Amino acid sequence: MATARLEAETESVSFTDLSRNPKGVAAKAAALGRLRVTHRDAPDMLLTTAARAEYAEENLTTASRLFLALMKQDEGARTLLLALPEVFPWVRHLDAEEVRAFTVELLEALSDAAELDAGEAVHRAIVSWRATARINADPDQLRDSLRPLDGDDLGPVEVRE
Repeated sequence: MATARLEAETESVSFTDLSRNPKGVAAKAAALGRLRVTHRDAPDMLLTTAARAEYAEENLTTASRLFLALMKQDEGARTLLLALPEVFPWVRHLDAEEVRAFTVELLEALSDAAELDAGEAVHRAIVSWRATARINADPDQLRDSLRPLDGDDLGPVEVRE
């Protein structure tokens, strides 16, 4: 996904490099557009210019609003639904109603990411619906998921991303 692409395309420096040579690292980040700062004891960070971050936010907002506008038109909604399997091949394991629900949830999450800076909503929608598709694709899991619960504790749920 985007994370793998970002790691492959982004040069990196260590947090130690940043602390020892902040001006040099900042200059490198400005020249490259973004720079990954790796940290042994914490999540990696991206160092970028404010202008580049603002352009990314503007791009997300524009795309989100465009997709929401398309969903309000029958032809646009149909086009988005037809394009979905190319972007998310696993939707073939969702029925038509589930695909529509995923599309609406995804577009609402994109809007939340753009308008409310709630980017995790997009990730959550994709991961949740991909898990549903994974269950639908496995007849045994699907059968088990449709079985009524009788109050038994079924134990912890494994979440795969």
